[in-house]
Amino acid sequence: MVASSLKLQDLIQEIREAKTQAQEREVIQKECAHIRASFRDGDPLHSHRQLAKLLYVHMLGYPAHFGQMECLKLIASPRFTDKRVGYLGAMLLLDERQDAHLLITNSIKNDLSQGIEAVQGLALCTLSAMGSAEMCRDLAPEVEKLLLQPSPYVRKKAVLTAVHMIRKVPELSEIFLTPCAQLLHERHHGILLGTVTLITELCERSPAALQRFRKVVPQLVRTLRTLVMTGCSTEHSVSGVSDPFLQVQILRLLRILGRNHEESSETMNDLLAQVATNTDTSRNAGNAVLFETVLTIMDIRSAAGLRVLAVNILGRFLLNSDRNIRYVALTSLLKLVQSDHSAVQRHRPTVVECLREPDVSLSRRALELSLALVNSSNVRAMTQELQGFLESCPPDLRADCASGILLAAERFAPTKRWHIDTILRVLTTAGTYVRDDAVANLIQLIGSAQELHAYSVRRLYRALAEDISQQPLVQVAAWCIGEYGDLLLEGACEETEPLQVEKEEVLALLERVLQSQMSLPATRGYALTALMKLSTRLHGDNNHICQVMSIYGSCQDVELQQRAVEYNALFRKYDHLRAAVLEKMPLVERGGPQVDEEAKESKEVAQLSEAATVPTETQASKLLDLLDLLDGPSENAQHPPPLDPTPGDTLIHLLDLPCAPLPPAPIPKLKVFEREGLQLNLSFVRPPETPTLLLITVTATNTSGDDVTHFICQAAVPKSFQLQLQAPSGDTVPAQGGLPMTQLLRILNPNKAPLRLKLRLTYDHFGQSVQEIFEVNNLPVETWQ
Repeated sequence: MVASSLKLQDLIQEIREAKTQAQEREVIQKECAHIRASFRDGDPLHSHRQLAKLLYVHMLGYPAHFGQMECLKLIASPRFTDKRVGYLGAMLLLDERQDAHLLITNSIKNDLSQGIEAVQGLALCTLSAMGSAEMCRDLAPEVEKLLLQPSPYVRKKAVLTAVHMIRKVPELSEIFLTPCAQLLHERHHGILLGTVTLITELCERSPAALQRFRKVVPQLVRTLRTLVMTGCSTEHSVSGVSDPFLQVQILRLLRILGRNHEESSETMNDLLAQVATNTDTSRNAGNAVLFETVLTIMDIRSAAGLRVLAVNILGRFLLNSDRNIRYVALTSLLKLVQSDHSAVQRHRPTVVECLREPDVSLSRRALELSLALVNSSNVRAMTQELQGFLESCPPDLRADCASGILLAAERFAPTKRWHIDTILRVLTTAGTYVRDDAVANLIQLIGSAQELHAYSVRRLYRALAEDISQQPLVQVAAWCIGEYGDLLLEGACEETEPLQVEKEEVLALLERVLQSQMSLPATRGYALTALMKLSTRLHGDNNHICQVMSIYGSCQDVELQQRAVEYNALFRKYDHLRAAVLEKMPLVERGGPQVDEEAKESKEVAQLSEAATVPTETQASKLLDLLDLLDGPSENAQHPPPLDPTPGDTLIHLLDLPCAPLPPAPIPKLKVFEREGLQLNLSFVRPPETPTLLLITVTATNTSGDDVTHFICQAAVPKSFQLQLQAPSGDTVPAQGGLPMTQLLRILNPNKAPLRLKLRLTYDHFGQSVQEIFEVNNLPVETWQ
């Protein structure tokens, strides 16, 4: 059987000539049978050839595990041809998950002790490729000795093996500290590159090593300056750049050594300036060195002028024809925009040009950077550019672009009219892509700008007459027409073109919204309410409005039906109350009356809590004093001091009576998550009428410089509880303290058992997908007792 076995070249040719996969399997199965028979017979002369064929079969994806023990035999063989194939087989067929890999530890140790460079190189390559933690601990002394061997070939492979050992077993760092300091004086580029890589691994894993190697910063600076200024042999030159691999590795090590260290940073400042100004950028190798220089400048305590130079280099990258380089530049500038905002602002025109890139990944990065560059001085120009991009951008970017424009307008709007115009243009262009809270925000903005009511309602009426497909725009327009419809029919507004509108036209437009197939149920609700409000805003006959309400009184949509039935009742039974019920909404300033109301409520709760501690006798005497008022004044009765006649205080004192139920004390809020500016808080409410029900409001805020997108919060509770998750207010948490995202959880706890809550968060932040799963066990006892 062995005699009929194929040679490796013949096997490769026969497999390539197979017409079908079945023919290929047949050839391989037949040859694997010959290989097994050869292994059983123990043919020492042809074992390495059989194993070589088996390794080729393994590379094609077929099982070859039966050759593992043959690898061990060949490694132990004194012949170099056997060792070479045996070590190759060990690297391909063995790994840490198989116990057989530990059997070659002694063979590797013996080969490392030999003086044959080729055998030592094979052993070191195998150890660095598949050495486990146990093997690294056993063989570390041998590798340490080889680091100082006279042969450059062995020293280079020993350094690379040491890098693998440090990654596997960080506690071995102490062994390699002294040899590394000596190897830095090497002139062999391969050894020097491996040594710098080894020192980088040591500094990242050991604070003691970091402090020790900060002393060699001047030596690293001299080495890099030599590479940059004097160059080296053509053997190490890549596209005219002197050994870019070594330059990049030295720059990475300098970045680690100079981080948060003033003296080291000062030593390398001049060198970094030389590298930045003397590196050729016409080739990709030079761009790689320049990019690593920029990262080093930004990560150490460099001078202000040097940081500006780094930003300018990234600005030049934006003009490069290579898309990969432009993408790297945009990503780096996005990270620097918070710390070096003014320097990045100089390249704003180039960044805006990148918005027109056909590559979606590039235009997305350019959009994120453009939004980060918006401030109070350039908000008009930048918003105009972004709105132009919104009209032609791919659908995948429309939601991010629309949300970014709305957030920028909210933060930096110069006037309320400009703010309203900007939001209206976004809703007209990409209304279906805006955030869920855009409608409420615009309604609040228009309501607070009393001087712009007439202007806003005319703008919205024109936009609604032209297009009723953008649902958020239709909802805002319906609300404004219902609220300020009387201003729509008045004389021309000074700030808009003359507009002559009749009552029938307004009613017909709203009825068209109600009948449109594109209208959502929420939009129909806005339109129905607007029609009802117009019955008090516009003069004349309301029969047509009554007919519409009657029609929708039998609508299949329960929400619309309920509204229509209630509005019909207002017409028929409570017509005298209709004007008062439908009067205009009061002006609400964000953060004004709401904050005052919360403060007032907290004050009332505190007073109620104090009232609960009053002795029973005092409460009883107050009750008798109140009852005395029914029988007239008594001369002997001792009345309490006169109360402040303000309505609020009167209400508070009336609630002090024992006959009135005391509301429960507020449940304290709880912070359950915080990472990179994203914070998650839980607030709790237990309705008095349903004590087994707990309402949890999940509030997500973001203080970082980048939006948190595709945010999803999922919750789980034990089986004895019932959990219902309401729809969140959105899936984006805006950056820098924008409007928070909220979601309501309804938990029914019939047994009043201690509550445990498990949350899973998934979101995208700073260009990375994040998933966090954690359990909340420290919920206040008030949530379940």
